[in-house]
Formats: sequence, C-alpha cells, structure tokens
Amino acid sequence: MKVLVEALREVPVARRRMEIVERKGIGHPDTLCDALVEAISVALNRMYLDRVGAIAHYNVDKALLVAGQCVKGFGVGNVVRPMELIVGDRATFDVSGEKLPVEETVRASVDAWVRAHLPHVRPGQDFQVRSALAPGSEELRGIYTDQAVPASNDTCGACGYAPLTPTEETTLAVEQFLNSAEFKARFPDTGQDVKVFALRQDDRLAVTVAMPLLCLATASEQAYFGRKDEVLAALAQHFRSAPFRVDWRLNCLDRPGFGTAGVYLSLTGTSAEDADSGEVGRGNRANGLIAFARPTGGEAAAGKNPVAHTGKIYSVLGHRLARLIHARFPEIAEVHVHLATRIGDPVDQPWTGVQLILPDGMALADIAATVRETVSAELARMRDFQAELIRGEHPVC
Repeated sequence: MKVLVEALREVPVARRRMEIVERKGIGHPDTLCDALVEAISVALNRMYLDRVGAIAHYNVDKALLVAGQCVKGFGVGNVVRPMELIVGDRATFDVSGEKLPVEETVRASVDAWVRAHLPHVRPGQDFQVRSALAPGSEELRGIYTDQAVPASNDTCGACGYAPLTPTEETTLAVEQFLNSAEFKARFPDTGQDVKVFALRQDDRLAVTVAMPLLCLATASEQAYFGRKDEVLAALAQHFRSAPFRVDWRLNCLDRPGFGTAGVYLSLTGTSAEDADSGEVGRGNRANGLIAFARPTGGEAAAGKNPVAHTGKIYSVLGHRLARLIHARFPEIAEVHVHLATRIGDPVDQPWTGVQLILPDGMALADIAATVRETVSAELARMRDFQAELIRGEHPVC
C-alpha cells in the first residue's frame, strides 16, 4: 500500500507560546497497571512459546488497580487492606487438550515485577492479584492458527511523532531523575509514585511534581519540610542548564502546621496504598508521555497481544517510524506518523500517512521518496519487530 506523505503548514509545538506535557512515573497507579499487564503479556508470550511453540490468542489490556488502605504517621505505618490488581479480558487456557499455566504465569509475573520495582511493597501481602481471564471467542482464536501472515484482530489506528520538544524532554527527564538509582541512593526516603506536570508559556516552564516521602523514614513535620526543600534544591541543581526559566513546585497540597493531614506521606511509595486507584490506558502513551498538543490515539498498548493486536503494534511502531524518519532528515521540525487497519487485514500492510513540518527551503518532492522507503523497509521487517515486542524490548508506557 502506498504511503501518503504530506507537508503541514503549522507552527511546530516547540515554537508555540504554550505547551502542556505530563508524565506519570513508574509508581503511579495508572502506570503500575500498564507496566504490570505488559509484564504479564511478556510472561505469557514466553509460556506459550515454551509450551505451544507459538503465541496463542490472549489480550490482558483490561485491568483495574483497586487502592488499598493503610494507616500512617511520622515514623509509623501499617497496611490495613492490600492493593489489588484485577486482570480481565481473554487468554488461551489449553491447546490440543494440554492445560496451560495461565493463572500461575499471571501471578508469578506480577509478583516478580512488584518485587523488582516497588521495594517497599510486599508481593502477595501488600499487593494481591485477582485474575478474571476467560477463553476468547472462536473467531478471534482462529486468527492465531496461521502465523505466517497474521491478521489484525481489531480495526484501529495509532499515531507517533518525533522529535520530542525541549518541554517533553525535560518532563521525561525529571521523572527519570527522581526515580533513578542515583537519586534514590541520595534520597531513600522518597517513593516511586512520581508525577510530573509541565506547563510552558514562552520560555517560562512551571514544573509541578508529586512525590511522597516515606512515613517510616520521616520523623516529624519539620523533617518532612526540610527534606522537601532538599529535593527542590536537587531538582534546581540537576536541571540548571534547562533552556527555560523554571518554577519548581513539589507536593502542592502540603500545609505546614497541619501534621500528617498537611503532608504527602506514603508507607509503600505509591498512592495506590490508600489514595488512588488505577486503570490501563489512562496514563502515558507508548513514548512515555502525555503531550496535550500532539497527535494521539485511543489505544492502550500495554498488555495487548504483539502478534495480531495492531493497537499495540502500531502504537509503538508509529513513534519508531517517526524517529527513523527524523533521523534521516533532522532538519524537519516535526514528523507525524499515522497507521490504521481493518480487522482481518495483514498486520504488515497498514494504511500509512506521514505528515511533515518542513523548514524553509526544503521541498516535499525532494524527500518523499526517502520517507516512503524508510516506512517500507520497517514494515518489511514486521516479524522481527513483533519478535522484539514479544520479548518486551520496546517500552509501552
């Protein structure tokens, strides 16, 4: 299918007067849902390949993280009711009469992920899993019987873009810094539930960060606000070269003099312990950001089957194609890639549209052929790309 390429007469986002970007970090309840169903997906891929020799029909992109309950104060805390991940949708439970360990795979993958990424949460005790998976329909299961040319199991579209704006780069970097091993070694009393909201007006950037301090490591209200000042100073120092005049804010609901009611404390490092539930698809897009001025789609990439669910394949591939095209022509201000398909169509033959914001002096006719070649070359290696998704090599949130 021919790739449609067009030039846009728009002001690039980075040159507009305003821009809003958000990033929900690894401990945020929505990101937890995305990351956990993706961990389940990768584990199911491995199990199906080991037991069946191919990826069977499944989708685990429907999940709800129900917040728990805990009591906490300065220097004390206790989980009263555990957090619970409810995983729904469909999976293949047996092939040719052989029962497959789907439920065991789900629980083991969740426990392993929680153990690796949430050091203050006890898997199976503070965090539990309820599986509501069931077998899929016969028609959808049939898609997976012929793996030579997989057919899409949904009618859907997805978008990707490149390059990131300085605001987007900064937003992503702030969360990565606050959840880095280096920062946590210096500030071990901070949690993993980091949310970053950046609002740019001209060259001024207002960055609002939410990140709890751990109650067991915070002795008093005075210690809390002293540590908060240290975190803000560390942010200002680390991002002193950012191309903005930055206004840093942390935990804006804090109120001195109100004790535990006026500070953001956490026992486990995530607000899912008692404050906020989460759902798959409500957080970051496949490139890790929520960018208000960018093209986007409605698909949740996490947890979807990488063999036939184009909602996952194209969500990740759209951003990859945009980056590849921009790497060929770095002077292009913006690259937007749009991919779409009908259910039943081959996954390696999507309708593809590429939109470009070109610099002065560059003609679309001079680069269109190379853009099409870049897209075609990547679509030609679809099976390799799917294998990378199967192994979990591409982040989805």
